[in-house]
Amino acid sequence: METIIPFALLCFTSFFTLTNPLGTMPVFLTMTNGMNETQRRHIVKRATIISFVVLIAFTFCGQFLFKFFGISTNGFRIAAGIIILKIGYDMLQARYSNTRLKDEEIKAYADDISITPLSIPMLCGPGAIANGIILMDDASTWELKMALVGVIALVYLLTYLILRLSTKLVNVIGETGNNVMMRLMGLILMVIAVECFVGGLKPILVDIIHSGRLL
Repeated sequence: METIIPFALLCFTSFFTLTNPLGTMPVFLTMTNGMNETQRRHIVKRATIISFVVLIAFTFCGQFLFKFFGISTNGFRIAAGIIILKIGYDMLQARYSNTRLKDEEIKAYADDISITPLSIPMLCGPGAIANGIILMDDASTWELKMALVGVIALVYLLTYLILRLSTKLVNVIGETGNNVMMRLMGLILMVIAVECFVGGLKPILVDIIHSGRLL
């Protein structure tokens, strides 16, 4: 239990920040402008389910992909750290989303925005996928693996509720409150990214130094 709780907190903090439902709210409201609550509820439900399934699939298949493509875990940690750092920096600047949609693009997505762009890449982007693969690699026991799956399910449940209540939350939180929360989450995410980057770089440097001594 002493190991599970800190791991679960790390998982929740990183996934909730990377999923970023609060930052997705303004984009979601723009894309669903003119739709009724039933249509919005259907879109949110489908988007969160698809995001959960995709993220779980990548989380469990990550090690297989490493072996198939000959990718080292440490190299992936460094790359993931850079990606997450970029996302955290954007959030620190209170940038809502990397996805910028024009009016004509929104109309084109109107038929089925639940898959693209709402689910992928907004709610389940490269940062979340990379984070899932890394955390699954860190989960050394089945208890930790189940805790990871449970946290991912919890994050997408909260994402569903937040987007479902987005019209009310936007009025309650306001733009200022949303920006403050975004900056705080961005700062936390940047710290996690640095830890991830250092965690991947350190073993590589140790191997280089060790190889140099042998020579």
